Amino acid sequence: MKTSARLRQSGRSAQGITRRSAMKGGASLVGALASSLLVPGRPAFAAPLHQLEIWGPPAGPSITVLYAIATGRIDAAARKPSLRIWRQVDEVRAGLTSQSFDVGIVPVPVAANLYNRGLGVRLVNVMTNGILYVMASDPSWTRLEDLRGRKVAVLFPNELPTLILERLFRLAGVDSKTEVEQVPTATPLEAMQLLVLGRVDAALIPEPAASAAVVKGSLAGKTIHRVIDLQSEWQRLTGKAPDLPQAGLIVTDRFRATNGSIVEALQKGLLRAAADAVAHPARAANIAAGPLQMPWPVIEASIPYCNLVATPAAEARPAVESVLEAMLEVNPGYVGGHLPDSAFYL
Repeated sequence: MKTSARLRQSGRSAQGITRRSAMKGGASLVGALASSLLVPGRPAFAAPLHQLEIWGPPAGPSITVLYAIATGRIDAAARKPSLRIWRQVDEVRAGLTSQSFDVGIVPVPVAANLYNRGLGVRLVNVMTNGILYVMASDPSWTRLEDLRGRKVAVLFPNELPTLILERLFRLAGVDSKTEVEQVPTATPLEAMQLLVLGRVDAALIPEPAASAAVVKGSLAGKTIHRVIDLQSEWQRLTGKAPDLPQAGLIVTDRFRATNGSIVEALQKGLLRAAADAVAHPARAANIAAGPLQMPWPVIEASIPYCNLVATPAAEARPAVESVLEAMLEVNPGYVGGHLPDSAFYL
């Protein structure tokens, strides 16, 4: 038992969320603020794993995983699936090094970087076509060009949200170094708080924190608007489809080598769960509220803006490569210096 994703003993970490705790946690906060992935030679219908730990960020794509766990959508993959929340990408990198990580959701460029560096991961799917929004108190700022001369809170310097913003600023003819004052923040909640407190003019925030900013602002007597949809800006400035594959599920090669049919069952379950969560946002929000530590009305409001999907990686490859090419323009090292080859896409 080298890895946490294969067969964990009973019990879970403080961050792990099982089906029972997902259902209980969401309810407790009601009043509070396919292509085949089978490995040749493996049986087509392997028995589910006893336990499977899936790592996920405190953002939209994890809503799908939590919904899948609570509703039994991935029972064919594991009898006791759970979600472990990670808050910094470095946690995932450390998990790979220690072999405690086998299955999880990461930013798509991070997945490409890990693959290009030979760390033995493959992309199973894309779980969101974009969750990035610029929030501000002035509803007239509807294009990136309108942020000239403004103070903007940005997320994770040298990570996907800020790099996407940088690429789009360039395409819009905005010099982000001299025409925009960028204020780095470590978490979406920090960016949200700076905006609500009036310390910045605008903030780049992913869902569901973007919807939380609207609620927080209202409670503070301040109106916060969703002024710029970065997915729409991507379409306007690149001429491509508004799909902005931001995060996807990856698996390690060591896990896939012995659990090919488990990966297939997991993908099928997540595909159903994504569609169900979008169709039933209130139920999905009630499930996800506790684990994501946000009130269910906020999560319910955010789901229409999360662009939740579970698109097989091979199908999503053209859109993924568009994002990776944009990353190569602003920070080649972030994706490992080049586009990953076809073997990256399961």
